Amino acid sequence: MALPRDFEPDVIVVGSGATGAMAAYVLTRAGAKVLMLEAGRNYDPVAETPMLHWERDAPLGAVSTADKPFGYYDATVDGGWEVPGEPYTSAEGSKFMWWRGRMLGGRTNHWARHVPRFGPYDFKPKTRDGLGVDWPIGYEDVAPYLDRTEALIGVHGSNEGLENHPDSSPGILHAPPRPRVPELLMMAATAKLNIPCIPSRRAILTHDMPHPDAPRSACYYASPCGRGCSIGAAFQTTTSLLPMAMATGRLRIVTDAMVSHVRTNAQGKATGVEFFDKSNNNAQMFVGARAIVLAASACETARLLLNSHSSQAPEGLANSSGQVGRNLTDTIGASIVAQIPALEGRPRYNEDGNSQGHMYIPWWLYKEQAAGELNFPRGYHFEIGGGFSAPNGDFGLAGQEDGYGDALKEDAHRYYGSVMGLYLRGEMVPNENSFCELDPDVKDKFGLPVLRFHWQWTDHELNQIAHGLSTAREILGAMGGRILTPEQTPEEAIKEGGEIIHEVGTTRMGDDPTTSVVNQYGQAWDVENLIVVDGGVFASNAHKNPTLTMMAIAWRSSDELASRLRRGEL
Repeated sequence: MALPRDFEPDVIVVGSGATGAMAAYVLTRAGAKVLMLEAGRNYDPVAETPMLHWERDAPLGAVSTADKPFGYYDATVDGGWEVPGEPYTSAEGSKFMWWRGRMLGGRTNHWARHVPRFGPYDFKPKTRDGLGVDWPIGYEDVAPYLDRTEALIGVHGSNEGLENHPDSSPGILHAPPRPRVPELLMMAATAKLNIPCIPSRRAILTHDMPHPDAPRSACYYASPCGRGCSIGAAFQTTTSLLPMAMATGRLRIVTDAMVSHVRTNAQGKATGVEFFDKSNNNAQMFVGARAIVLAASACETARLLLNSHSSQAPEGLANSSGQVGRNLTDTIGASIVAQIPALEGRPRYNEDGNSQGHMYIPWWLYKEQAAGELNFPRGYHFEIGGGFSAPNGDFGLAGQEDGYGDALKEDAHRYYGSVMGLYLRGEMVPNENSFCELDPDVKDKFGLPVLRFHWQWTDHELNQIAHGLSTAREILGAMGGRILTPEQTPEEAIKEGGEIIHEVGTTRMGDDPTTSVVNQYGQAWDVENLIVVDGGVFASNAHKNPTLTMMAIAWRSSDELASRLRRGEL
């Protein structure tokens, strides 16, 4: 898609996912002209969304493949763990998995949309346990933007008044969908153990939102959310923020634009970006603006800054602190699956719901942790899976091995829908051995150095996994479950780095230019008109899925940028 003629942008936004689209929405509404550059292709969220297709009609029964790791109908079109011609590497002894969206809207087209709020403890972790760093901002700074973001994108859930799980302001949350039968059974088991099990907060509508520029309809519980959502019930930027920003007349979007460098002048101010036009034989292009907003994702933004080295910034742009690429974290992951005899042989009915867990188990042992009663410093939560859904080619039979024929058919009737899983998601403490840098030898198809990842879990994470696995077995045991997951050590059970797709921290914010990359508004200490709004700015990564907090911080940073533009400071 060619650069628009007769359009001189005030701001260039790199990336069209959750934070890039939020920046475009806020800036265009404030009167700024915005040019958005997206490395992936254009995507039509209506015409390209296979919402109601049957799994049985897809190749291999819609099972996961190397090209479609989340299944044949997953909304991601040109991205994934591997992108042809765009490799990344891992240092010896390390393994890291890097998911890239490479499409308009990025990962928002296929994500799980779980959006719990960060709380006061999450912004001041060092104050609580002496590890890592505190954010230069607190919950009170972000809370108004969390309210605004939830109201804008549509979030269902409930206010439970739990410690470090802040309530939303009255009237913001949509009513949560009712728990399904397996979740009711889970709730009964957790109640016996004095463990909370509450409605999930998800960016999925349970009532219509008739916005004039991007009308969205309530979920009708008939299609997996990871396929994308043509009716806009499940939040993605392609059905909400992007059309809202386009309606102002001040946004232009160029897809297939692989940004390679941020350029600066003799005074160290950003003048614009260079990119490869993938729709035109990778022709190299330059476009200028008064300010540059980076929202390419934590690792892609770090790579862009490191590749934007110059005589003024030999170690990479905005990297006088040496912190670009450092402090990389991902959410900790592990899982336990069990077959529940009480769920065998139930009458068949539609149990799709919004395709994600209607309930989840938040972290509940803050007081015990603060008292030093646990051997790990940060918390975790459990997401819940199970129940009836349309089977695909790898649906399994709860560990039954009767083989074929009548016995197989009997097993299918008896056991299908009786398997439940608990999926641990926990907080990782940043460590000096987990970071990304430019590979000195490997380049991509554009001739750009690729990222090389270094990764290491520590006892903080492994001890957390051990506790979580034990707790999960206790919960499933209280349901009368037959555990199907083999006994594993924490080292065996923990997911690979990057596998949960919550990587953050590579351009972290702070109040000291010698130890951080950007200030509290995402403004690079070294480049006054360069703003980072993606997850790279996170100073820590709570166990809570980060996207809602990313978007709220992006809104806050974009408000500040808009004010500076109005004042003529840039």
